Amino acid sequence: MARMRIGLGIMGIGIALAGTGAVTARYLREIRAARDRIDGLGSQVVETRCGPIEYARVGDGYPVLVVHGTFGGFDQGLLTARPLIEAGFQVIAVSRFGALRTPMPENATVDMQADAFACLLDALGIEKVAVFTASGGAVSSIRFAARYPERTSALVLVSPSAPGDVYVAPPPKAAFSLMRSDFVYWAMVTYLRPLMQRMVGVPAGFDVTSEIDAEITDVLATTLPSSARIDGFYYDNYGVTSEFYEEISETSPYSVYHIELPVLVISALDDPVAVHENVRGLAERFPNARLYVLPDGGHLILGHSEEVDAEIVRFLREDATTLEKSQ
Repeated sequence: MARMRIGLGIMGIGIALAGTGAVTARYLREIRAARDRIDGLGSQVVETRCGPIEYARVGDGYPVLVVHGTFGGFDQGLLTARPLIEAGFQVIAVSRFGALRTPMPENATVDMQADAFACLLDALGIEKVAVFTASGGAVSSIRFAARYPERTSALVLVSPSAPGDVYVAPPPKAAFSLMRSDFVYWAMVTYLRPLMQRMVGVPAGFDVTSEIDAEITDVLATTLPSSARIDGFYYDNYGVTSEFYEEISETSPYSVYHIELPVLVISALDDPVAVHENVRGLAERFPNARLYVLPDGGHLILGHSEEVDAEIVRFLREDATTLEKSQ
């Protein structure tokens, strides 16, 4: 998710709007609909040796572990993985620590999150998966591939969070207290659309057509209710910094330099969040990665869905075919 600087004056406008009777009624109706939407997606919580983990499982083809981005949950994973489901893959969409019904453990680390993915696969009786992730989910997905190379066949990173020379500041800590309120956050999504477009990584001046606006709306829907996701959002921004940079260190035991499986990295040149220069540097450190570059589209690769979906499906089908031949 994009850097977001929220002024108290702007927030005052959102809160004032949400304070009217008609808008309050709309809030109650729409937040209930958001919860009903999540409930209708059929997720389960499984008790594992790593603790309770929420997931949704769809399809019965080659298994792909889908790891959502920042401020998401399994529902965001299902949204981004819809083309994989349509292509016949089995999708296991997980809620990471602090998202929806997966709790945030005490003193959480990236290693713990990677281990939790392995615990989920153990509980489901799945030995090996491809991993598909976007945005802030890249940190723990890369760590899983490094810690469990025997359980990972391929890795897809879309607009991945990537350390590098270009620093992208996280939202100010005060913003998280505000966004913990479903009421306040809903007002932001509903009435402060330009701000929220920046939050999800729409570049300044980007031509938002009606089709692209619908894509943005779908993504924003997977950030509600905010109270059920805010702990994970905070952790992604303030809890993983040192471990984040470990992944591009050659001396780290879980460095990207040691991940030899096939990796597909997708990046837009105008991404204001996962800055292309950083993503390119990340891709170049993998021994066996291919970087697929888009001329525009921002963090959500807007306007390129068909092209990108086809590339990901082709890559994963090649991986599944190669794995079948080796068995």
